[in-house]
Amino acid sequence: MAKLKLDLHDIFNKGEKIDEALNRVIEEAEQKKIKVVEIIPGKGSGQLKKRVLKFLERPDIKQRYHRIDKDSKNHGRLFVYFKF
Repeated sequence: MAKLKLDLHDIFNKGEKIDEALNRVIEEAEQKKIKVVEIIPGKGSGQLKKRVLKFLERPDIKQRYHRIDKDSKNHGRLFVYFKF
């Protein structure tokens, strides 16, 4: 199964770049009909993961995907699932 991966380690402290990267990966998944996007905010303090979840909860974004799973073994990882 094809999936996209977005690692946010390099831009963890650049707010607007984080939103741009998240938007870009969601658009790419939609265009290519890829059902799973793996987002890696990393473990750190948890602030970046909170920011990612807040972004994904926005009504305009939330309507574009099916569900989110948090990796039970690695809390520095999220999966966003799409239905096509």
